[in-house]
Formats: sequence, structure tokens, C-alpha cells
Amino acid sequence: MPSLSPAIAEIRLAVRSALAELPEGSTVVVALSGGADSLALAAATGFEAPKLGLGAETVTIDHGLQDGSDAVAARAAQAAETLGLGARVTRVDVGADGGPEAAARDARYRALADAARDVGAVGVLLGHTLDDQAETVMLGLARGSGATSLQGMAPTRTDDDGLRWIRPLLGVRRATTRAFCAASALDVWDDPHNSDDRFARVRVRDRVLPVLEAELGPGIAEALARTAEQLREDAEAFDDMIHETIEDIVEHAEAGISVSAAALAANPAALRNRIIRLVVDSEFGVSLTRLQTLEVARLATGWTGQGPIDLPACSAARIGGRIVFTAR
Repeated sequence: MPSLSPAIAEIRLAVRSALAELPEGSTVVVALSGGADSLALAAATGFEAPKLGLGAETVTIDHGLQDGSDAVAARAAQAAETLGLGARVTRVDVGADGGPEAAARDARYRALADAARDVGAVGVLLGHTLDDQAETVMLGLARGSGATSLQGMAPTRTDDDGLRWIRPLLGVRRATTRAFCAASALDVWDDPHNSDDRFARVRVRDRVLPVLEAELGPGIAEALARTAEQLREDAEAFDDMIHETIEDIVEHAEAGISVSAAALAANPAALRNRIIRLVVDSEFGVSLTRLQTLEVARLATGWTGQGPIDLPACSAARIGGRIVFTAR
């Protein structure tokens, strides 16, 4: 018998390891665009899921942003059916909030969550690779977004509705997914947006990372992915500390929430700033910039009688021994 392609073996193993954590008898949805990454993920899922007693279906999102997108989506669904997977195509309306990439991503994730609920799926499988992770970390570095952004994408995340978002291929290189598809005789669709240098991610992929590899040596993508993993570990430890601390220092206030100024000042800056961001995000659903966070922190560490600070959706003021966040 011919030996199994190393690319097929690697991706099947990655998918098997991710699916093994799910309860037998459950169903997963694979986000399928028709590109090499998602097609390899779908094919490996179609092979591994039945052996683990799991059901699997694919969902292809037609964003309607390119001519012929409906035909591309139909072809992806047909490929899924050939692989023995249930397939559906969902057309979405993409808004403009946050720019085209963010708007398309938001519409896509909403549609995937809706599809998962429709079929009673416990999780959605996404085809992001190690290269995608490296690009995400590099973009975070360039934007000065802080440790939260540099954590990149989590291998598994559970949302507020209990739906798991799973990325089995985060340790797999993009070249491996293409090799998988070639070895499996799968017809890959190459999204023109992935070569459009108007997008920052494309410039990082095609220009920045290759220069770093050439000048600093191979392994840059793997190093960036390791950085993300280490920062996620640190963040998880911080999160545990924050939640323990918040129980003692946070109180509900009229039209908002308050935090002990003395307790904030007594904590290290990293923990103090995370507490401030978490409190505001949890209570008002908005994210603070670093500058806004530091301004709030000064109400605890350097208060000289300064007045309230205007923040997105709320204001922060020092009242007695507490910092009070009030809805605006």
C-alpha cells in the first residue's frame, strides 16, 4: 500500500486531537471557504469525526463582496458533499463598521454561530494556521496593541452561549494545507483578497515576514506563534488573579460600578490596568485604550483633585476613596 502523505497525516492528527475533547454524539460545523486551509480542515474532519462518533457539517459564507462569489460558495459546498459532509451556503450582508475586513469578519462569525445553533453543534472549526497566527502577532506589534493583541488567536474559545470556537490547525504551516489538498486531489480556490496589498495582513504576509526570514534566518513565524502562546499563558494567570481581586474591591454604584482607589494603587501596574479595563468592559461593553486606562489609573495613584474623565460609554471620577464609573 502507498504510504500516507506526511501533510495528510499531520493535519489529520491535529484535527483528531482537537475533536477528541468533544463529547461523543455531538456535532461540529466546519467553516469552509474553499481555500486550502479550510478545505484541508474539512477533509480531515470528514475523515476523523465519524471515527470519534461525531457528526460534522460545513457552512460556507458568501459575503457577496466579489463577482461570482455565489459560484465559489456553491463549489465549496459541492466539495464538502463529495467529502461526505453535510453542506450549506449562507449569504450575509456586510456592513461598513470598522472597515471592510472587520465588517466581513463580524458578519461571518454571526452567521457561523447561527448555523451552529440551527444544527445543534457544540463547536465551530476554523481553518487558521500557524502562518495566520504569526501575521496576527506581527500586526499587533506594529499597532502597539499590547499583550492582549499579541496573544493572537486561541486554539479554543468558548463564547457566552457555550459555543466552542476551535482552531485545530494553529500549529500547522500554510504550506502543509496546500500539500494536503494536492495529495488529496482537492481543487483549491485562491481568494483574490489574499493577494491584494491594500490589506495590511497581505503586506505582512508577502513583504514583512519574508524580509525578516531573509535577514534574521528561518523560524520567524514559529517564534511569533510561540510568543502568542506564552502571552496567553501569562494572561490566563493574570485573569485568575484579577477575578479574585475584583471580588474584594469592586462594588455596584448608582448607574455604574466603583473600585477601591487604595486597592488599585496597591497593585502592580500590570494588574491595576487590567482590572480597570476589565471592569469597564464588563460593565459597559467598551474597550479602553492604554492612554485612557492610564488616565483612570492616575485617579488612584496620582490624584490631585482632578475632575471626571470622559470614556467611551461612561465617565470615571474619584469620589472619596473610590473610583466611580458612571454610564453616560
